[in-house]
Amino acid sequence: MGSILSHVTFGVRDLARAAAFYDAVLGELGIARGKSGEGFAGWGSGHQGGFFAMLPLNGQPASVGNGASVSFLAPSRDAVDRFHGKAIALGAADEGGPGLRPNYHADYYAAYVRDPDGNKIAAVCHAPL
Repeated sequence: MGSILSHVTFGVRDLARAAAFYDAVLGELGIARGKSGEGFAGWGSGHQGGFFAMLPLNGQPASVGNGASVSFLAPSRDAVDRFHGKAIALGAADEGGPGLRPNYHADYYAAYVRDPDGNKIAAVCHAPL
């Protein structure tokens, strides 16, 4: 089995400052910046693993945990559906049911929940149908 993570995201308050910092420190590890856009910068190998710094999507100031999520790589869209159903059955709060998120890319199929401690986690399948 390859990586179990799809990507890791941290919320930041100043994207330009964060991008410059991560360009420098991750550059020391041989990790170059990849995809960047409005409100985010990313490092790593794109859709198959990486790290992103971004302004929190809810418009609130970044803080430890706000804007942070761990997204686990799912082998299929069905697995994403099962992940979401099981999490909700075990008391997780729904943060976005299973479905495509084409704002990320055309085949980004994911579901988001908050675990019992409030941490945001997701299951993501990047494969086309």
